[in-house]
Amino acid sequence: MGQQVSRTDYEWVYTEEPHKTRRKQILAKHPEVQKLMGKDPQLKFAVVFMVLAQIITAFFMRDAGWFTIFMLGYCWGGVINHSLTLAIHEISHNLAFGQSYPVWNRALGIFGNLPLGIPYSTFFKKYHIEHHKYQGDDEMDVDIPSKLEAKLFCTSGTKLLWLLLQPIFYAFRPLFLRPKPVTSLEIMNFVVQFAFDLVIYHFFGWRSLVYLALGTFLALGLHPVAGHFISEHYMFKKGYETYSYYGPLNAITFNVGYHNEHHDFPNIPGCNLPKLKELAPEYYDNLPCHTSWVRVLFDFVTDPEIGPYSRVKRRRIPFPDEKVE
Repeated sequence: MGQQVSRTDYEWVYTEEPHKTRRKQILAKHPEVQKLMGKDPQLKFAVVFMVLAQIITAFFMRDAGWFTIFMLGYCWGGVINHSLTLAIHEISHNLAFGQSYPVWNRALGIFGNLPLGIPYSTFFKKYHIEHHKYQGDDEMDVDIPSKLEAKLFCTSGTKLLWLLLQPIFYAFRPLFLRPKPVTSLEIMNFVVQFAFDLVIYHFFGWRSLVYLALGTFLALGLHPVAGHFISEHYMFKKGYETYSYYGPLNAITFNVGYHNEHHDFPNIPGCNLPKLKELAPEYYDNLPCHTSWVRVLFDFVTDPEIGPYSRVKRRRIPFPDEKVE
């Protein structure tokens, strides 16, 4: 199954995650950064456009052959669906309508969820905010692969399989590692999504429904755009736990590649993250970064020093009545 990875444990550290410290330093030196915070006025229009594009494409897939469905799902529909998941990522930070309109943001997230085939938006938000607040936390950050994943997928061949199955692990890992009560918004997300899937099936047929769901699975797995899952926090250079990607695929992923910048300032929309880097280059230009998500995936599979264990972890001291916003 290929070369065995050399790591047998996570990279345990006893320092605070770096983003809080850098945020304070940048704000002290560049207070004008606050002007970049707020909302992306184009985000809601981009979401509507992508949802409509997928519905129209699904209509034309109703009598398509399986090869066409697979290829279009991988090269077109899956890319749009992956872009929608990153729009949902932006929306989870209330960057579509601003912090004063959380209900509108949640509604847009549920709407943007429709072509994905499975309910995702509200479920993603409640865990993603914890990932920001408790990055690397042994208990709270479920973005980090479990020990079972790290032990099972520890060779080149199994790491390749793990990349292919990423959507499954991202969906079910939080349920096993940190289950939470189901909320009313999640029930709404499920009902709306199930109703949409029934409408697609009733009017277009099951091939159209398969096109939508298959595209989600393909593009969140072994796909160039999915390289950001690995590039963001897997330790390619010892001592660094977050990496930015500066390449062309940022244009269709709401600049999620600017990941150091995003974690430093989660309330700055993706459209303004390049401006943040230009405004404070002394804080970002010297950090290790990626320029190709395809190369990231290739290195992850072939480099024996990189695998699911290649994540920074830290233990925490819980505080009484601690709450996560």
